[in-house]
Amino acid sequence: MGTIKMNGSNEKVSIIQNYVKLLKEALQALSEEALLEIADILRRAHQEGKQVFLLGNGGSAANATHIAEDLQKGVKEHTGRRFKVLSLADSTPLITAWANDTSYEQIFVEQIESLVEPGDVVIAISGSGNSPNVLRAVEKANEMGAVTIGLTGFDGGKLAKTAQKSVVVASDNMQRVEDVHLVIGHILYTYLVNI
Repeated sequence: MGTIKMNGSNEKVSIIQNYVKLLKEALQALSEEALLEIADILRRAHQEGKQVFLLGNGGSAANATHIAEDLQKGVKEHTGRRFKVLSLADSTPLITAWANDTSYEQIFVEQIESLVEPGDVVIAISGSGNSPNVLRAVEKANEMGAVTIGLTGFDGGKLAKTAQKSVVVASDNMQRVEDVHLVIGHILYTYLVNI
């Protein structure tokens, strides 16, 4: 990656202010209705003892892990009732074994086939919405009777159409999309511990 050359402190401040401005716009464009629908899906999953699986690549994998931690640990701490939540992006040995022995496109599908039961929830996170391994996992989860949720950005990609419910962040910048995805995770967590 190249370095960004600045002409002065005003340009530096302008870059920061512009990033924050565009991030605020993306947050303000979120659909409250869609977030409430997803929050209610998670609330029902928690009440019914269903499992929730998150997945994604790169920064989306990091968000999947962060959100899974908040939901599993944080919700139990506040409600006293365990919440079966797991990020499928966490096991490096398992992921690399599947990638090596099959293909990278199969790393989540194989886990889905082993773990998902009808009525479970699969949250797929992809900034572009076009990651083949994420799309295959959502297709398999749909086939297996899971409730699928997509968090994406840009134009939503194929994920927005493949997942049963989706939120498309109104941004064409991957960093801001990933920022908003994590905020969505915190919104869902906050909802679950306050209802």
